[in-house]
Amino acid sequence: MNPPRAMLVVGAGDATGGAIARRFAREGYIACVTRRTADKLEPLVQRIRAEGGQAHGFGSDARDEAAVTGLFAHIEREIAPLEVVVFNVGANVRFPVVETTERVYRKVWEMAALAGFLVGREAARTMGPRGRGTVLFTGATASLRGGAGFCAFAGAKHALRALAQSLAREMGPQGLHVAHVVIDGAIDTEFIAQNFPQRYALKDRDGILDPEHIAEAYWQIHRQPRSAWTHEMDLRPWMETW
Repeated sequence: MNPPRAMLVVGAGDATGGAIARRFAREGYIACVTRRTADKLEPLVQRIRAEGGQAHGFGSDARDEAAVTGLFAHIEREIAPLEVVVFNVGANVRFPVVETTERVYRKVWEMAALAGFLVGREAARTMGPRGRGTVLFTGATASLRGGAGFCAFAGAKHALRALAQSLAREMGPQGLHVAHVVIDGAIDTEFIAQNFPQRYALKDRDGILDPEHIAEAYWQIHRQPRSAWTHEMDLRPWMETW
């Protein structure tokens, strides 16, 4: 029997983050999931358990250094050694640059860039000494290019991508597989269904991203042998313009 092993999803929402946690739980990982409000995680935790997996939910602010270090320490001490860490915080907002306040820009940067650094650093500190593990960062179209109305989001996502590159170059030789996944397109979520019905209508034609398929890509990255590691992958529907 394999020893217990844990994985962590920071930003385990109702779509992508939850699907990733469920995918790894099916492979025997103890899924540790976190978002700022713990009670919103209960449906996901119960679903993983109903599917035969193990799961623990935590309310935690990834922008808070003490909260992040405490979360990693708790998982390592009370649950199982971490082998996979996924940073999946969104922070997508749209404002014209002249209407973007300092508070908005700072908040978006804290959510997508600072939080990513804190999680990535703790993943390196925790898994690096063991010489194995996977760290996955969820990126976006804004990780590669800025768009009108997305100065805050693009700035933060560019920073997260740079962090992933630096972490990969520093920790890869120590056995950590670090990858950045660019999600380019609308995802099948309740938000898209309610706010962009015309876009959501493309679902029947496989025109939006299925969270289960995204999760499968994350699992396959984790399984790669180190002789052929992917650092960056982009995922988009077949009809997406790019």
